[in-house]
Amino acid sequence: MEISSELLCLFSADISAEGDRYVVELPRREIEAGSVEPGESYRVALVAPASEDESTNGTEGGAPGEPQPPVEPGEIRYVEIEDIGKQGDGIARVERGYVIIVPDTEIGERVKIEVTEVKSNFAVGEPLSETI
Repeated sequence: MEISSELLCLFSADISAEGDRYVVELPRREIEAGSVEPGESYRVALVAPASEDESTNGTEGGAPGEPQPPVEPGEIRYVEIEDIGKQGDGIARVERGYVIIVPDTEIGERVKIEVTEVKSNFAVGEPLSETI
């Protein structure tokens, strides 16, 4: 399946009936991550539930039915540092607000990184070159 580069978030949800309409609930974490805003309109795509094999593709900490991290170890990315974490490392956000921690960077830098570690809720990337 091809996924649009415009994807803001990905989550699993149940559909509930409310009178003469049906409702898909958006998880609070998607609002808190800043991917989407209440009161705005978005396009919605529905995908059939994944089989047990597809929902756990070997990513550490991946619960069945939960979205997988949008990066893989060894992947090369260009990211912009948006914030500095408590340990002083740069923080970049990619698809769905997923966090990549990048040591030795500053807010506003755009850097080329290699993803070195991937967890269910964050990844670590090492800078490969000077800022771009």
